[in-house]
Amino acid sequence: MSVLVVGSMAYDSVETPFAKVDDALGGSATFFSTAASYFSPVNLVAVVGDDFDMQDIDFLYHRNVNMEGLVREKGKTFRWKGRYLDNMNDRETIYTELNVFEHFNPVLPESYKDSDYVFLANINPDLQYHVVQQTRHPKFVAMDTMNFWISGSLEQLKRTLSVVDALMINDSEVRDLSGEHNLFTGARKIQAMGPKTLVIKKGEHGALLIHNDSYFFCPAFPVENLYDPTGAGDTFAGGFMGYLAMFDKIDDAHLRRAVVYASAMASFCVEAFSMDRLKSLKNEDIEIRANAIVQMTHVNL
Repeated sequence: MSVLVVGSMAYDSVETPFAKVDDALGGSATFFSTAASYFSPVNLVAVVGDDFDMQDIDFLYHRNVNMEGLVREKGKTFRWKGRYLDNMNDRETIYTELNVFEHFNPVLPESYKDSDYVFLANINPDLQYHVVQQTRHPKFVAMDTMNFWISGSLEQLKRTLSVVDALMINDSEVRDLSGEHNLFTGARKIQAMGPKTLVIKKGEHGALLIHNDSYFFCPAFPVENLYDPTGAGDTFAGGFMGYLAMFDKIDDAHLRRAVVYASAMASFCVEAFSMDRLKSLKNEDIEIRANAIVQMTHVNL
């Protein structure tokens, strides 16, 4: 089964306490597609400017990512620059230049409309809703969001939540969206808005899966050489959706396994700038790390 992703492609300039890089390939759709392609074919929808070097994404063609939905427009590609603080969790944005992404209007190619698995990356919730309306009976639709949309486009966000199956969100966003301080009470309120599956990302502290009335916690793999956290959340989402599409099963057992593989993929992402670590992965690397995460939680009672 293939996975449809709608999101951004960008050039990122990143500074960490250890190093920096300028104009590195980034964007939610890029990270997602790279991770998901290790499990399933991917259909990508994004926009880039006429300054975009298509050689930067040759590796995606070789990874069975369908680029029919990539639009190239006159102007500059979306650019972002940020600086990570010493703890590598907090960051400050130096600049954001939306450029051609500012007027992004995702239109699905006809061949994409029958996609069974759909991921709506972090874009305007009106656009996310518009994408869902273009699909034909998808089996599983997941979305990402952020505090900016929660505070500024709440009603539009709620409309989109009503037509998706899963939401990927962090714990502070759960509290902002639900108005509840308790994470679990907040999760129940969000489930009532539409998505019965929540994946609550907690960075280096792992991820919590809530599926209907079931709970599952997955630890993060202990990365000792944390190099660049940019794109880790989108890489996580790509691993999660790609795994589900590969087995084409959406039950509690497969959702739990998907979170484990998602955590494994995210741990690789942070080990280098941009796509550098993800590009060099082998399938056996992923299996070894996923098994290591499982062993972290194994206990005989």
